[in-house]
Amino acid sequence: MAVRAVRGAVQLERDEAGHMDEQVGALLTEIIERNDLAADDLISIWFTATPDLHSDFPAAAARKLGIIDVPLICAQELDVEGAMPRVVRVLAHIESDRPRADIAHVYLGEAAALRKDIAQ
Repeated sequence: MAVRAVRGAVQLERDEAGHMDEQVGALLTEIIERNDLAADDLISIWFTATPDLHSDFPAAAARKLGIIDVPLICAQELDVEGAMPRVVRVLAHIESDRPRADIAHVYLGEAAALRKDIAQ
């Protein structure tokens, strides 16, 4: 089985912990479903959040989904002038037999504008 990387992002409407849990949870669920992943297929997940998000750690949403034995880490995204606000990005390392070209990267809502080349 190969190690693959899956990218994704979601833009939050507001900086509230419950909203972040809901939106990040939806993003992770979509990544798992579109790539036919099981919990054992997850190796690690990196989360970044734009500097305007302070209400919670994005990784908390993963733990609430039951992703408890996978290493998770959160970091702050670069504060680039003009960048899309209130965005949580994900980089998940997975085990998969899928060719790299068949990995489904998931950009929900307005975040699809970040990567028009790979967003479904």
